[in-house]
Amino acid sequence: MRKAEAPANAIPTIQVIERLFSLMDVLASREEAISLKEISERTGLHPSTAHRILNDLTIGRFVDRPEPGSYRLGMRLLELGNMVKARLNVRDAALTPMRELHKLIQQPVNLSMRQGDEIVYIERAYSERSGMQVVRAIGGRAPLHLTSVGKLFLSVDEPMKVRNYATRTGLSGHTKNSITQLPVLERELSKVRQYGIARDNEELELGVRCIAAGIYDDQGKLLAGLSISAPADRLDEAWLGKLQTTAEDISRALGYKA
Repeated sequence: MRKAEAPANAIPTIQVIERLFSLMDVLASREEAISLKEISERTGLHPSTAHRILNDLTIGRFVDRPEPGSYRLGMRLLELGNMVKARLNVRDAALTPMRELHKLIQQPVNLSMRQGDEIVYIERAYSERSGMQVVRAIGGRAPLHLTSVGKLFLSVDEPMKVRNYATRTGLSGHTKNSITQLPVLERELSKVRQYGIARDNEELELGVRCIAAGIYDDQGKLLAGLSISAPADRLDEAWLGKLQTTAEDISRALGYKA
């Protein structure tokens, strides 16, 4: 059953969220920075209350403070907006080619994007006939170093960023095949750069192997990854060419030129 959409004039039930929205609306109404005094007057909030909320938003980079006592919308909003825009665009471009690829190979085809230190599954094409015990749900997440698509994204990072990722995450493993040592991961990423495809050899889940190819935008930036998941003993190397062709078709639809 479809959920009813919230009315346009709905008011948040949590007071601090209502105040936050009010502050953001005032900041969005002007291109230049706005003084705390004016923000307080326009929102009806006490200056100390507005300052406290704005300070927290500044910490999260949702608001910038170009100089003491003045505020404007922050770059984090642009980053999130671009992520949502890209997610919608790539999904629209990928959905039909994904379904066609699934018809050819009868195995799950996944579309994933990077979000921080994880990949998030944003679309899939699969059927019960695939024989897969687990199919990643849309919105599901997984560590970069344990997935084929995640390795694609790590492979385009600078070496220092990869080392920082390893430090942050500890390269924790999920199975006996998981890569948990930085030198091993670095060698794996070198292969990804060399061949342009990435693999997950039962590293996220025992019994499941994956292969992935990148999807690029009109600027040549890696935007998403297209992957095939299959039972470990049934993954066919002949699918690789079909996967790469499909990923290239989607990239071209997004304006990419090799």
